[in-house]
Amino acid sequence: MTSTRTGAQSVRTWASKVPEVTLFFWVIKVLSTTVGETFADLLAGLGLGLGGTTVVMTVLFLAALAAQFRARRYVPALYWLTVVLVSVVGTLLTDNLTDVFGVPLVVSTVVFAVALAATFWAWYAKEGTLSIHSIVTGRREAFYWLAILFTFALGTAVGDLVGEKLGLGYWPTALIVAVLIAAVAVSHLVFRANAVLTFWIAYVLTRPLGASLGDGLSQPRADGGLGLGTTVTSLVFLVVILAVVSYLAVSKRDRPRPVEDEAAGGLR
Repeated sequence: MTSTRTGAQSVRTWASKVPEVTLFFWVIKVLSTTVGETFADLLAGLGLGLGGTTVVMTVLFLAALAAQFRARRYVPALYWLTVVLVSVVGTLLTDNLTDVFGVPLVVSTVVFAVALAATFWAWYAKEGTLSIHSIVTGRREAFYWLAILFTFALGTAVGDLVGEKLGLGYWPTALIVAVLIAAVAVSHLVFRANAVLTFWIAYVLTRPLGASLGDGLSQPRADGGLGLGTTVTSLVFLVVILAVVSYLAVSKRDRPRPVEDEAAGGLR
């Protein structure tokens, strides 16, 4: 953080804790979402069960999140590790409601949609912005990660609900979601739809896209998949994530741009 003076006003330059939204951002996001689907299935199949997997992954996520909060700047490896772990925890959150407590997917979808909307309302009421380019304080970062958790849980519920109701299969579902994401991108890039709104819509939609891709690769051929298994699929995607994150750490292509605000402004 640096400080300059313009007239009678003191202006501070803050470093955001999250990366710039580039093509690399969306590539890693989809890959991490796929890992969230396949890795959770892998751990559950190793004997941990849904409950044991939930406990282990939640502890790991909270540890990564604590480190992310302690960091004073954006660190690619730490940030994306936290995203991968929150993708797993968000998936498990919906799975537990469905498989353990018997909550219908329609109810889960509504509950998580309301929870996400309430998070955005509280975020805007406290900070006056929902921009991801201004994650420069602990409170804003807390809202940010809470919103991300609910987007993964909501995306899981929506994806499972659509798959259950329509029964389209993994690849048709992935194609449909990809078309929806493309439509959201066009609405922003061509028709100048609100950047914050389109970002979060796309963020939710990448969850069922990644899940469909993960299931399509890992599930048996008899069920419409390629039969690679959850172990191979998880490892392949983790290796690709590691490669892209390493490239970004070296090239700094996704380094967040400085954010300037009045020294006494609403960054607290």
